[in-house]
Amino acid sequence: MLVCRHKLGERNTTRISKNGLQLPGAASHGVCFRMYTEDEARKIGVVGWVKNTSKGTVTGQVQGPEEKVNSMKSWLSKVGSPSSRIDRTNFSNEKSISKLEYSNFSIRY
Repeated sequence: MLVCRHKLGERNTTRISKNGLQLPGAASHGVCFRMYTEDEARKIGVVGWVKNTSKGTVTGQVQGPEEKVNSMKSWLSKVGSPSSRIDRTNFSNEKSISKLEYSNFSIRY
């Protein structure tokens, strides 16, 4: 599950896109997927976290301005790490929050 949180309009109103990212059947282990995801998130300017699951999928959370979150979702769906294979992505669970919950992007274990 990838939870994407993005900023809406003025007054620091933030929208969370709980976009459950599942990469079923994707080759995400041993291809530095988390490292490349962390690097791309920092380049794009979003915060949150990412980790591998025991099922070989990736889960995480992304927060930031809507256009940046959409850029991250596109990268996760189409690019990933150079050696990864992304068969399918699944984003779900969107809602709003009043402020960002993270100050950076990190890898969780």
